[in-house]
Amino acid sequence: MIRIWAKVMKDGKIKKSVVYEREGVTDYSLFFDYTREICEMLDIPTPVVIKTHLFNYAKYNTVRFIPEDFVESVDFDRLIFENALL
Repeated sequence: MIRIWAKVMKDGKIKKSVVYEREGVTDYSLFFDYTREICEMLDIPTPVVIKTHLFNYAKYNTVRFIPEDFVESVDFDRLIFENALL
């Protein structure tokens, strides 16, 4: 099972939050699909996922997206994913 807690942060406060769940084992080749589905749930644009994001999530169980990671403009400071299965 995959469980990711996604938080939209602005000025150090959580503005939106969702827990994404999906059956099966974590497949990092599908990480962009997880990200897209989470962003649809939060009703925000999808960020560009690069190798560094994957490494941070795999190694530290967390990844932070900043406004520069988005093609579209966003009105928040960070989008944070945390592995909620720890």
